[in-house]
Formats: sequence, C-alpha cells, structure tokens
Amino acid sequence: MDWTWLLLDAAGARTTATDVMDPGQGFPSQSEAETWLGESWPALLAAGVEQVELREGDRRVYGPMSLRPGP
Repeated sequence: MDWTWLLLDAAGARTTATDVMDPGQGFPSQSEAETWLGESWPALLAAGVEQVELREGDRRVYGPMSLRPGP
C-alpha cells in the first residue's frame, strides 16, 4: 500500500504543487513519506500548500496539519 500526502490550501481544498511533488506520488513507508515532508515542507508552503494529510491507501493516518511553524 502506498503512503501519500494530500495537499490542501488555506481553505482546506485539495491543491497541487507539481513543481515539488508529482500528483499521486507515493512512498513505500510512513517513515519515507515523513522524511520527504520534513525536507520539502518549505517548498510546498511557497507553492501555496498550507496543510497536508498523510494517507495510507484510502485511509487517513493523520491530518490535516499546518505547514506553518508553530508559535
């Protein structure tokens, strides 16, 4: 089962950031998906992505969570 990130804008609607991630790009494990996000979140934020949701197949694992740094 692929692990994927659902990308969301500020209103919570699905969005894309094709210069950062191919649509439907999957990862073989949760760890690899989270590592990728840890490296890519600034570029996603710059591309207009405000929130992400981690999915394993059709199941939401967690999120949505903001890409903005906390206080």
